[in-house]
Amino acid sequence: MSSTVVKKIDWLSILIYVLLVLFGWVNIYSASVPLDEIEQFNIDSVYGKQLIFIGLSLVIILFVLAIEAKFYERFASVIYIVAMISLAGLFILGKNVNGARAWYGIGSFTIQPSEFAKIATSLAFAKYLSDIQTNIKHWQDQLKALIIIGIPAFLILLQPDPGSTLVYSIFIYVMYREGLPGIYILLALSLAIIFIVTIKFGSVITLVTIALLLTAYYFIFRKSRDRKVKILPLVLFFLMSTTISLGTPLIYKNVFKQHHRDRFRLWLRLEQNPIKLQQLKRDIGYNTYQSETAIGSGGVSGKGFLEGTRTRGNYVPEQHTDYIFSVVGEEWGLFGTTAVVVLFSILILRIIYLAERQKLQFSRIYGYSVAGIITIHFMVNIGMVIGLLPTIGIPLPFFSYGGSGLWGFTILLFIFLKLDANRVNEWM
Repeated sequence: MSSTVVKKIDWLSILIYVLLVLFGWVNIYSASVPLDEIEQFNIDSVYGKQLIFIGLSLVIILFVLAIEAKFYERFASVIYIVAMISLAGLFILGKNVNGARAWYGIGSFTIQPSEFAKIATSLAFAKYLSDIQTNIKHWQDQLKALIIIGIPAFLILLQPDPGSTLVYSIFIYVMYREGLPGIYILLALSLAIIFIVTIKFGSVITLVTIALLLTAYYFIFRKSRDRKVKILPLVLFFLMSTTISLGTPLIYKNVFKQHHRDRFRLWLRLEQNPIKLQQLKRDIGYNTYQSETAIGSGGVSGKGFLEGTRTRGNYVPEQHTDYIFSVVGEEWGLFGTTAVVVLFSILILRIIYLAERQKLQFSRIYGYSVAGIITIHFMVNIGMVIGLLPTIGIPLPFFSYGGSGLWGFTILLFIFLKLDANRVNEWM
């Protein structure tokens, strides 16, 4: 790593990264250490393995920063192809864990390629949008960009892993930042709402409601001087809505696994039988209920490190992974949870700020992608843990247990920090 990189790299982002990783490990330790091991250290334990993952992350960081910045743009397509092959290979060589074929297994060691596919997609996406021949306002170029996003999203959805698939929706916002008409964002949100409303109320009620709203919109604004309402876009939107609504039951029943459907049933209050509803809360909703209880019991200042009764009692299953935020809430209280939220917020805003000052469009787009991916993970994970969103299995960046997740987010972030440190040479 050259002295120029050391001087120009954004040390504030690195400081926040270190704080999140270390505080994450402290909470992983608390969530996983048995009472009889508190005064000793077991390298084969969950907290021991995470410490190894953190150590290897330092090696990865040095490797990422040592590579020439231009490498990431030049070989973005190759990296993307390799990542897609690794995702497709899961259906042949993948290891089935908890109903999802999302890991490669080598003995006791597993690796999740979807964590690295986000990096590859961000690089390929940035390279394509920054190409001088690409005009994001042309529908042909929009379609090609959506294909770049859609291939990994589709392969991950088939595993099935709806949580990781959801992450790819953030690229639409990145396209918007680069000139995509705002109507596309509105359309994407509308279709997502239609999908959820159809699950809740069914296709007939959903489509009738949409037809009535479009009709009312047409008659209210058809004579308006400020806007011209055309029938064709409304008809096309209704046809698209019909396709999404009628296709929702097929996706819901055939793509989502039973535990995914149960989580939606609980979140959307689809179960009318009170006995079955209580059973769902005890089974599928157990994690969320326990995590909410754990966070609430922490109060303002928390119960103290290794003093969380629900954490020590293993009330929240797999608390060291997706539900790690509940440990923070119980043992560190409102102060701890606020600190985590503030750190993530500063990091995300810092990345956006750095992205805005890039001289090259490739670096800027990649920076937006990094900020977006971290944001959606951060918001969805915490929303899930506190019960605002359904449980969909998405880790908290730099915080949750797992080598693939930690390494994936580390590479994602430090590639951008390398690009930012190199911006002084981008015109040379």
